[in-house]
Amino acid sequence: MADLHTPDALLVKSYVDGNELALSALIKRHESKIYGFIYSKIADRDISNDIFQDTFIKVIRTLKSNSYNEEGKFLPWVMRISHNLIVDHFRKTKKMPMYRETEEFSIFSIMSDDSLTIENKMIFDQVEVDLKKLIEELPDDQKEVLVMRMYQDMSFKEISEITGVSINTALGRMRYALMNLRKIIDKHQIILTN
Repeated sequence: MADLHTPDALLVKSYVDGNELALSALIKRHESKIYGFIYSKIADRDISNDIFQDTFIKVIRTLKSNSYNEEGKFLPWVMRISHNLIVDHFRKTKKMPMYRETEEFSIFSIMSDDSLTIENKMIFDQVEVDLKKLIEELPDDQKEVLVMRMYQDMSFKEISEITGVSINTALGRMRYALMNLRKIIDKHQIILTN
């Protein structure tokens, strides 16, 4: 069995080479962080358990097919998989609340013109695409911290543990990333709002 100091990358390699216990060590090492992330978004224990299991089914399939290539960034990769599964869950279960017509409440008071919503969605999607292109222009260390913080919802403590730098260094990288993004936006005269 692997000890606590065995790097994730070595455990991944060991699992790919046939050591099933290496995967158990990886799951045990990261389960509270991954499950906590999922539960914070879903707030339902059963669904969170399902998404957690689906996450590791995807992890196993990817590792078994030898298509894993995350250069030692195992946890952020797994968090990205779980995030995508959470998004899929919300897409599949778009639930509309039930409203009943009463004297005090009319359904027409909450209805709106969908064309505006569609337009706003298109604008939002375009802003998201533009922002991702801008992020790609950042130095790798700044980009890594920004993605972990903004897209993977990690704390600076988690970021420092994963990247192997101090919390202050992670905070500094985030600060420089935001400053550099502002410079890039100003230089290209980009407008990121609707």
